[in-house]
Amino acid sequence: MKKDKEQEIGATPQGRKFYMAGLQDMAGQRFAAAERNGFTWSVHRPHTLIGWALGNAMNMGVTLAVYGAICRETGRPFRFPGSREQWEAVTDVTDAGLLAEHLVWAATTPAASNQALNIVNGDVFRWRRLWPRLGAALGAEPVGFDGEPVPLEQQMADAGEIWPELVRRHGLRDLDVETLASWWHTDADLGRTIETFTDMGRSRRLGFLAVRDTESSFTDLFTRLRAERVVP
Repeated sequence: MKKDKEQEIGATPQGRKFYMAGLQDMAGQRFAAAERNGFTWSVHRPHTLIGWALGNAMNMGVTLAVYGAICRETGRPFRFPGSREQWEAVTDVTDAGLLAEHLVWAATTPAASNQALNIVNGDVFRWRRLWPRLGAALGAEPVGFDGEPVPLEQQMADAGEIWPELVRRHGLRDLDVETLASWWHTDADLGRTIETFTDMGRSRRLGFLAVRDTESSFTDLFTRLRAERVVP
């Protein structure tokens, strides 16, 4: 099930306390303004977002596309970087397009007013099944979890030296690899040691029935990144 947001934020009690206090203060201001001015609100809680966003530090899809391109071009394996738990566990993600649909639906559906709503693709998967498919889609040799995490921050320590040559060789847009790829965030996402998936029951009961196929969320993004000359 969707884990409590407090679990997700930080490793220290001080960090969690600071974050939650900030959220509560911000939410309280918004709720008070809604009551005072007569407008409604909704809260939308995605899981890992997959979609078109260059320079967004929290987009795993672009990071994996860059990682796969570097692996293919250098002959390295497309190695799963995360934990055993994430490799084996059931999980889910959120397509950015589906999130946009959810926002519009909530804004135009009276029953969804003043609600906090989870939003994910509606399917679940295991990385041990999806990872080989993503490797194939990126033209890289996939290697699964083999006993210990191998963080992308370590694997891609030389990406800043490699990427400009790929840009030149393939005529790509001149974008800095650190702008495109967020190694640390994908490491944090794939390195979690708890199973995490999301309950869509409230949105379904209120009438939101749209779904996305998760593999297609990734592969459609990869196709666009190639078409836009972001990755080779």
